[in-house]
Amino acid sequence: MSATRFFNGFLQRIADAGRSLLEPYSDGGIVADGHALLSEKGEARGVARARAFLDRYAMLTEEEKRGFFINVLEELGPDRKTLDTAIAAYLDGRGETEARALGYAAESRSQELMRRLNRAPAGTRDLVAMRRDLLRAMQDESRLAVLDADFSHLFGSWFNRGFLELRRIGWSTPADILEKIILHEAVHAIQDWDDLRRRVGAPDRRLYAFFHPALPRDPLIFVEVALTVETPGEIAPVLARDREPIAAEAARTAVFYSISNCEDGLRGVSFGNFLIKQVVEELQREFESLRTFVTLSPAPGFRRWARAELADGTGSLSDGQRDLLEDLEAATGAELATLLEARAASLAAVGARYLVEAKHTKGVPVDPVARFHLGNGARLENVHPGGDMSERGLEGSYGVMVNYLYDLSAIEERHETFAQSGEIIHSPAVGKLLRARL
Repeated sequence: MSATRFFNGFLQRIADAGRSLLEPYSDGGIVADGHALLSEKGEARGVARARAFLDRYAMLTEEEKRGFFINVLEELGPDRKTLDTAIAAYLDGRGETEARALGYAAESRSQELMRRLNRAPAGTRDLVAMRRDLLRAMQDESRLAVLDADFSHLFGSWFNRGFLELRRIGWSTPADILEKIILHEAVHAIQDWDDLRRRVGAPDRRLYAFFHPALPRDPLIFVEVALTVETPGEIAPVLARDREPIAAEAARTAVFYSISNCEDGLRGVSFGNFLIKQVVEELQREFESLRTFVTLSPAPGFRRWARAELADGTGSLSDGQRDLLEDLEAATGAELATLLEARAASLAAVGARYLVEAKHTKGVPVDPVARFHLGNGARLENVHPGGDMSERGLEGSYGVMVNYLYDLSAIEERHETFAQSGEIIHSPAVGKLLRARL
């Protein structure tokens, strides 16, 4: 079979697949749109039909959307006949042409539907929202993970680093974008507009976000930065309303204290590693005085891990560690605050053990923030008991916060070490905590 005939047949089968799309789950209108879209050869008409299809999809109920996804999964997978033909051609010839043809044939036809929908005005935004719906539907229909792989594959290409634009967010940024920053701050909630102004308008504060050309008014992810003299171990002074700003030129340290993703529909698409590295480069160009680039991060899995260890009862904790954690679990209010202050050094040692030794079966850290920063090539620098005494900080980690150090000269080497062996590179200060006996 010639390559031309193969590809013509492949495209025809994509068009034919549209006939069955959504029939069990809609009133018929969107069915016609789906069929017409997959069979449309004219670009202008295809764009219009894609827009109409997305508009109708947005009007579906949650149940109808789940039905839509199930139907797409069942009806728009790879065409088996075409795939069998391509496999036979590859096994016969084993050339580059046959290999590429096999790759095209193995692709699910749902990906072609997504590509055509993406041509519509605002189509990218609507597809991100569609994947958000899909992730919810997956909670009841785990088999939809196969369809989610199509979204992940396409989004990985559409939202790769080459398309992203880094912007500094300031007090003069349009209000609609600032409102989204307030809405999506996921680590340390922004209380009001005055709080936001302190974070983006003060001379020793910076906020940077990634944007995509298809979503020019929607930040994808953003990072908040405090310019300081020393490396902080507590978040309260960083966020204090009565804080006295310093001149940015006097700063020696850039502290990344909050990183927030804005789009649930882009879950799993990696932006954060590129964001931090580019912001480090931006700050280095702006301020020659900066010497240290470090995070002030939560340890959101620490208390959950501690409770599991206490319940396990296999002896993985020392007697001193178990006593400490049991006392912390039993204490509340002022009693808890007093205990945390009195046992701070011991808690730091248990926190260091959690960050270095608590791992999933695949060998990666249990703590999600640790996985993120260590995977980016950062070094585990220090552990700070009492770093976040807010209700959220106490519930997540007994108030523990963590510094991860970003050294651009060592990022790639540390990233490779972590990726290859899972080794957690840490500072001498953390090593001392690991050797402490309780």
